[in-house]
Amino acid sequence: MTRYAATTEVSTDRSKAEVERTLVRYGADQFAYATSPGQAMIGFRLSGRLYRFILPLPDRQSEEFRLTPNRRTARSDAAGQAAWEQGCRQRWRALALYIKAVLEARESGIISAEDGFLAQAILPDGSTVGASLEPQLQQAYANGKMPQLLSGPLALGDGKPRLEISR
Repeated sequence: MTRYAATTEVSTDRSKAEVERTLVRYGADQFAYATSPGQAMIGFRLSGRLYRFILPLPDRQSEEFRLTPNRRTARSDAAGQAAWEQGCRQRWRALALYIKAVLEARESGIISAEDGFLAQAILPDGSTVGASLEPQLQQAYANGKMPQLLSGPLALGDGKPRLEISR
């Protein structure tokens, strides 16, 4: 299967700007960005809730970028760098598509933004709903018992976000 935007020429900077413009158009009012090796982060506030997306970026040292796809021979450093940059551009385009799709679905009355971005919602302890629930979901499927959802800091806390994002 072909990846969405696998051959895009849209730069990562243009995709980031598009993500922010889209979010602003649908009511987001605070933004944060960060990068570290292998990932990028975008955070925003929408309808009073904070959200954080961690975007996994490709590993520059993976065979996907060191070797040619067909013959599996070594690529030149320049060709490997170009392929890696293409992989980064593709991921930013996919994130832009996802965010736009969720917000348009919200605008059309199909889902709420809260439902579309639930896994990325930031909890009072700074974790996301998805990261907090994933171990509980795994256990529920393994033992067939319903988890005690959102136990711990949220259940005991005051419900106020502790992570501040400024524009």
